[in-house]
Amino acid sequence: MSSERQRLDGKVAIITGSTGGIGEATAALFLALGARVLLVARSAEKLDALTARLGESERVAGAIAEATDEAAFAAAVATTVDRFGGVDILIANAGTEGMVKPVDTLNVEEFNAVLHTNVTGVWLSIKHVVEPMKQRGGGSIVALSSVAGVIGFPNLTAYSASKHAVIGLVKSAALELGASGIRVNAVGPAPIDNRMIRSIEEQLAPDDPDALRSQILGTIAMGRYGTNEEVAHLLAFLASDAASYCTGATHLIDGGFTAA
Repeated sequence: MSSERQRLDGKVAIITGSTGGIGEATAALFLALGARVLLVARSAEKLDALTARLGESERVAGAIAEATDEAAFAAAVATTVDRFGGVDILIANAGTEGMVKPVDTLNVEEFNAVLHTNVTGVWLSIKHVVEPMKQRGGGSIVALSSVAGVIGFPNLTAYSASKHAVIGLVKSAALELGASGIRVNAVGPAPIDNRMIRSIEEQLAPDDPDALRSQILGTIAMGRYGTNEEVAHLLAFLASDAASYCTGATHLIDGGFTAA
């Protein structure tokens, strides 16, 4: 019975930031678990390539939308409803690390760019799935925060502020939507071995990013970065009926990074 509740058969999911490492791993896993998936991305070229790799034309559709383009995301939701009959799951994964630099050297444009994508984008995606989820009798929303949403990091001011904000947004939305059967959770990964952490390493230590990686690994109890697939499995659990009493929480996946 428990394994059946972890399946996603008959569920319809929207995944934003789908062409990133976590997004692609999540799409592949959701398909393997029986879901139908609407992939949202900024790049038509990357989206086409991802769709081809997934190889599931009957259960996959795509939509082009910037994280903060409300009209485009609303159209993506409409496409999902038209193609698959409704929306059961939202994985609000689109995000950016932005510029990594001291707090007093960030300019307004750099700061706002991160908040617009990581906070406004998450809010807009939640806003537009609420009504179709209510029509299905409930659903599951999972937003990507970070360990930077629960602790601070030098030179990651905008990113950390945005990921703290995601957690506040999730808590408030969970309180509002619980009576409608809509669960809202956040997932907080530690460094995951993908493009984003490499960008952060290279921005923080352009002369020797590998040395910085070794230093970061020394702060993680498990001694390694996580994988996109490990995050995808946590997202799948929270999206599934197996997590039916989970809402309003931040679920860390950090290899013990925040345990100290």
